[in-house]
Amino acid sequence: MTLPVVAVVGCPNVGKSTLVNRIIGRRETIVEPRPGVTRDRKVLEAEWLGRHFRLLDTGGWTADGDLLDDKVSKQSELAMAQSDVVVFVADATVGVTPDDQQVVKHLRRSKAPVLLVANKVDDAGHEHSIWELLGLGLGDPFPVSALHGRGTGDLLDEVVRLLPGDPSDTPADPGDHDPNMFAVALVGRPNVGKSTLFNRLTGEERAIVHDRPGTTRDAIDTVVETDHGPIRFIDTAGMRRKARIAEDTEYYSLLRALKAVDSSDVALLVIDATVGVTHQDQRLAERVDGAGCPIVILLNKWELLDTVERTKIAVDVERKLGFLGDSPVLRISALTGKGVNRLWPAIQTSVVEYRTRIPTRDVNKVIRSAQAAQPAPRGARVLYATQGATDPPTFVLFVNRELPRTYMRYIERRLREEFGLGSTPIRLRVRKRSG
Repeated sequence: MTLPVVAVVGCPNVGKSTLVNRIIGRRETIVEPRPGVTRDRKVLEAEWLGRHFRLLDTGGWTADGDLLDDKVSKQSELAMAQSDVVVFVADATVGVTPDDQQVVKHLRRSKAPVLLVANKVDDAGHEHSIWELLGLGLGDPFPVSALHGRGTGDLLDEVVRLLPGDPSDTPADPGDHDPNMFAVALVGRPNVGKSTLFNRLTGEERAIVHDRPGTTRDAIDTVVETDHGPIRFIDTAGMRRKARIAEDTEYYSLLRALKAVDSSDVALLVIDATVGVTHQDQRLAERVDGAGCPIVILLNKWELLDTVERTKIAVDVERKLGFLGDSPVLRISALTGKGVNRLWPAIQTSVVEYRTRIPTRDVNKVIRSAQAAQPAPRGARVLYATQGATDPPTFVLFVNRELPRTYMRYIERRLREEFGLGSTPIRLRVRKRSG
């Protein structure tokens, strides 16, 4: 069974993301005092009075906007249709707007119960302003201050009362609860096609796709069932150099993206093949590699290149990203889907390498061979070695004295080559013999 779903919807800048952060008890969504910050549907787990549910934060619905606004509104409509309970947030200080009335028309098509929230009621003296919202025909509004937490308890009491299922039985949702689920992050500069690829991999139009850089503001994820079990795909905001980040929203987007990389098992580095490998791509690859995350390089928009340009970028990748070692390089078109099928074997190989378990006897055989071929300086030696963990492969080296970093890299390279560990990260833990 999956957890019940509660969608938080409404027009731009009414405080939806602030309310979501208040409900889950931490700043998970990006909040700015201006409209249009939230664009994608973001799914989070929440709990109240022992009831667990999935909370959908959505972008602001608007009737008169550009193509991007239309796509954001469509995501909000999908959330309304897929939810068990809908929380409709309106700004009590503004009253009923034409867009509010249009959202209500969509809500009337939903079979889910709808709770009307009158937000920005910061004290009892402002509660009289909520009654104008009765004209929306959604029943009595809940006066709430998402910023200060006022009234959110009463709202959540009603939310959990309306949730389907037995209140004494909290269903398990492996997509939300399994910390060991293999996670794949899509990273890259702005506007290289990450969200288009994310939608193709997950099989639904989950992320907003638009040819405006910076469209994705938050890291959003979807669990996909594969032959190798469930895999969590995480779409991240485009990463720029910090010096070029001109607004708080983009700064927090960068933090979310870096956090997603740190918690992922494989990163898909998406590069715009029509532009080539930029300095920014190099810095990003270094950041991901430094996190110990194996990388699959994806040259997107490959169908737009001629023969000469394809040869040039192949040289470009080898010259500028050579420090990534044996990382696979795939040529794809996220838009048409060409070459994307080759991504699954690459991910599956990474899964196998990431979970590799090697017998202690074989580990020590490789270590002895490596030391015989190239002894460590100053009499240092690895006396014994064993694999202490998987996910990723982690080896414990028992030594008589400290090993230089260069020698540690040599040992790591030999282990990687001998056991076919490809580009998966390897962790070495050193334990010095006492006495």
